[in-house]
Amino acid sequence: MSEVTEASPAPATSPLALPADFRWGVATASYQIEGAASEDGRGPSIWDTFCRVPGAVANGDNGDVACDHYHRWREDIALMKQLGVDAYRFSIAWPRVVPDGSGSTNEPGLAFYDRLTDALLEEGITPFPTLYHWDLPQALQDRGGWPARETAEHFAAYASVVAGRLGDRVKHWATLNEPLCSAWIGHLEGQMAPGVRDIEAAVRASYHLHLGHGLAVQAVRAASPGAQVGIVNNLTHCEPASDKEADVAAARRADGHANRWWMDPLHGRGYPQDMLELYGVELPEQPGDLTTIAEPLDWLGLNYYFRALVADNPGGPLPHARPVVPAGARRTHMDWEVHPPGLTKTLVRMTEDYGARCLYVTENGSAYPDVVGPDGQVDDPERVRYLDEHLAACVDAVEQGVPLAGYFAWSLMDNFEWAYGYDKRFGLVHVDYSTQRRTIKSSGHRYADFVRRHRRRARRAA
Repeated sequence: MSEVTEASPAPATSPLALPADFRWGVATASYQIEGAASEDGRGPSIWDTFCRVPGAVANGDNGDVACDHYHRWREDIALMKQLGVDAYRFSIAWPRVVPDGSGSTNEPGLAFYDRLTDALLEEGITPFPTLYHWDLPQALQDRGGWPARETAEHFAAYASVVAGRLGDRVKHWATLNEPLCSAWIGHLEGQMAPGVRDIEAAVRASYHLHLGHGLAVQAVRAASPGAQVGIVNNLTHCEPASDKEADVAAARRADGHANRWWMDPLHGRGYPQDMLELYGVELPEQPGDLTTIAEPLDWLGLNYYFRALVADNPGGPLPHARPVVPAGARRTHMDWEVHPPGLTKTLVRMTEDYGARCLYVTENGSAYPDVVGPDGQVDDPERVRYLDEHLAACVDAVEQGVPLAGYFAWSLMDNFEWAYGYDKRFGLVHVDYSTQRRTIKSSGHRYADFVRRHRRRARRAA
């Protein structure tokens, strides 16, 4: 484990200008780090199944061991303490708590999150659990998965169990992480679990994810009065690649697909009519559903990685908009354009268009092909720059009136990056998967330095 050292000076637009009570966090997800895939009563998830599909995941990788967090969680909390963060966003594995998706609770699985919560609080780190980060119990998938209404109802029952156990200590909850990925990438593009390619299934899944969210908000609040409940969406600033009418229309469709479809129902606006016409699928709506979906939010989580610069693509897949990366643009190892202003613009939009009263950047980060140097250190200057620039974008947003309450770096550590396997590294901490050795990268040192300096400034101002 590496010691945190003083990093180089902060950039001109400094995160030190963020509000004094700003939360500094890191984020992870259960299937990406926990491992222990068949231990202590955990049932299989759709990702366990998807990883066994030939060619579905790079190198045939899977999450059976991942970062072995299930056994090394004390070491990982110690890393958080070294980084100085005061909040940890993690997800709870539904198949670890309710292996069949409904019915009996698995006590050893629930006890794991009980211990984790207590240990975080003992170290002064606020837990921010997410109830669903894509690892649906396979048993529910076998009964229809998210395209089936009963999955939303089972999700609410599971949420009630978890909030009933942890709600005396946990006050900040997220229902879903990035439902767009579950519905569109998992059921339309087929590039994530469960690997379906069907627009009707995708639309039905999107609807029941929204419904499950609303029902889970009700369940958490009933089990834990005073809970602060939100949802995490990956949102994208969409721009046309040119001023041609066709490209402008493509950007509007891309915005509907990536943003409005996910945000409008949460805010009582129903589903965008232009997208309903584009998809051509009837919603499985029942009376009262839209009111449930629009349960008031205490906070909104925004995951941001890149903007969507698009051109018209009439023969391509929905939403018929082709991504364009400008010549000479900086790109991450994911081939994503680095565009910090998109974060500012998206935060401002959530505030101005949707009236967000409390926002968190719940994920933001970059993948690069990091290596451990001869001196045992991991130098990642591209990620340091990415971090600097996106924290500066947060400052710009706050200066424009955005009620930004915190930032969670993605990710605490390198991990299983879904269909990319272990090839893409997003961590502030490097993981040697053969030994499970953790090494704080230069970006981790930089982040720790920002946290330390910000706290010093807040104390002086108090």
